[in-house]
Amino acid sequence: MKRLKNKVAIITGAASGIGLATAKLFHQHGASIIATDIQEELLKKEFLPLENSGNISIKKLDVSSEDEWNNLVLSSAADFGNIDILINNAAIHSADNGILETTLDSWNKLMHINSTGVFLGIKAVLPYLKKNGSGSIVNVASIAALVGGMNADAGAVAYSASKGSVRSLSRHIAQHFAKDKIRCNSVYPGGVLTPMMQKAMQDAGFSGEQIVGTGPIPLPPHVAEAIDVAYGILYLASDESKYVTGTELVIDGGFVSQ
Repeated sequence: MKRLKNKVAIITGAASGIGLATAKLFHQHGASIIATDIQEELLKKEFLPLENSGNISIKKLDVSSEDEWNNLVLSSAADFGNIDILINNAAIHSADNGILETTLDSWNKLMHINSTGVFLGIKAVLPYLKKNGSGSIVNVASIAALVGGMNADAGAVAYSASKGSVRSLSRHIAQHFAKDKIRCNSVYPGGVLTPMMQKAMQDAGFSGEQIVGTGPIPLPPHVAEAIDVAYGILYLASDESKYVTGTELVIDGGFVSQ
């Protein structure tokens, strides 16, 4: 069954990790995809073989740029006729730990991408969703928004704060645009084996064995794969969740329940 047949979806951070898995899964389920990322060459490598299908568009996007967002949404609506779904997934991590070690430049850079990027994406897409009379927004946050960091030694204060703002923004959108039949939900992955996670763990000094789950990330039975999160995003984007908004879907192997 094509769970997203005739839907048009913008997905950020689609060149790797959760965004890549989500874009490919959406494509399998019949959606037209606007796959975006700042890493244009990697994006082309992943999606050019699929572009001939006619329902995939590859766009370079700096999510922290309001002009780029507005241009993207305008061209996407012109190319595909409408926009139904926005997946705000693009994010960066930082090797900085606690607040005393984090520089203002590092804080601002991370906030511009992880938090402002989500704000700008929603602001750009909302008029089109309102015109459609419905829509689904899924924001990818992190369990760092719920627990303040994966552990005390790698607090990642800016990352945690940025994802906390995504949590609050998601609730605001859900409350204020329910009258327009626009749903907004958020997803909270735990440890997921993505290039971003691997780099963050290596920068924090963890070994390869620890990264895959035998060390400080006790997520039974394994560290998640990107597809585990993508299926949760698929549900929230699809009409199967038509009565779901303002919810927080935690996909973490039970980490926050410990």
